[in-house]
Amino acid sequence: MSQKHCRTLCAIFEESTRANIRWADFLALCRALGAELPKPGKTAGSRQRIALRGRKTVLHKPHPEPTMKKGSVESARDFLKKAGVTPQMEGCQC
Repeated sequence: MSQKHCRTLCAIFEESTRANIRWADFLALCRALGAELPKPGKTAGSRQRIALRGRKTVLHKPHPEPTMKKGSVESARDFLKKAGVTPQMEGCQC
């Protein structure tokens, strides 16, 4: 995992939830962790399905802003925790 992915992961796991994490950075992190990101169907709208280490979730892609809101960051954090992903487990120095 690259330093940029570690920075994104650390930002998601900060104690005070941030609202400036870019959606594209979150998806890049998921890909680096080996997640499956199927392309949404015609009726999916802004919903993005993510499957990682046996866990699945659906998150809402932010628009028109490129950054995730606090609630989305918290949902992403919960999903990553359930999938067994933490900065420490991935060798990131936060």
